[in-house]
Amino acid sequence: MSVRIVVRTFSELCLTVGTLIVLFVVYLLYWTGVQADHAASDQITGLQEQWAQNPPPRPAAPQRAAGPPAPAAYAEGRSFAVMYIPRLGRDWHRPVLEGTAVADLQKGLGHYANTARLGQQGNFSVAGHRRTYGDPFKDFPELRPGDAVVLRDDTTWYTYRIDNRPYRTVPSDVGVIDAVPAKSPFRSPGRYLTLTTCDPEWGSSHRLIAWAHLDSTLAVAQGRPTALDG
Repeated sequence: MSVRIVVRTFSELCLTVGTLIVLFVVYLLYWTGVQADHAASDQITGLQEQWAQNPPPRPAAPQRAAGPPAPAAYAEGRSFAVMYIPRLGRDWHRPVLEGTAVADLQKGLGHYANTARLGQQGNFSVAGHRRTYGDPFKDFPELRPGDAVVLRDDTTWYTYRIDNRPYRTVPSDVGVIDAVPAKSPFRSPGRYLTLTTCDPEWGSSHRLIAWAHLDSTLAVAQGRPTALDG
């Protein structure tokens, strides 16, 4: 085999590998986002249609921070709420599904199944991708104390308030989703929220954590919480 043939074969091989790498990057940066946005939109549309078919009764007065009775168990892999974080964008909202499996996080945010239910005593904990699949938590490091995290289910709006700048830890630090996380600002039982995502932005060697407390609740029939109008 001549040197010319070897060089040409090697060049063609490099071109093929380079093309595959470019296609893979396009898939990660673009196509997974398209798929995730479509899946999230389907989840939210499904929730809205479900809620429209079963409108909640109008209560006599708004609820404040006490929380409603415990809801029924969430169905694995199904969405049950929508999360809004104004700090991450005026139009930022994502469905919350039960479970943190790969398939769940490709459609939205995932609720850690063994943590508290939404608005209830304990620690309602949620995971989301930092990058790929719609980049839901791309700007997670921008979260600041006092920021609102608003969730809506079929009957109630829940407004949580962030208590810390994102805390960096390792994936094995599962205590961050305890009922009262030792490294959180909390020292006694309450109604808490934990948000988790990967760090660095394009890696997964660490995790970023934000903790929040339930600030108020409002019946859906009485309108939107003011935290979404700021």
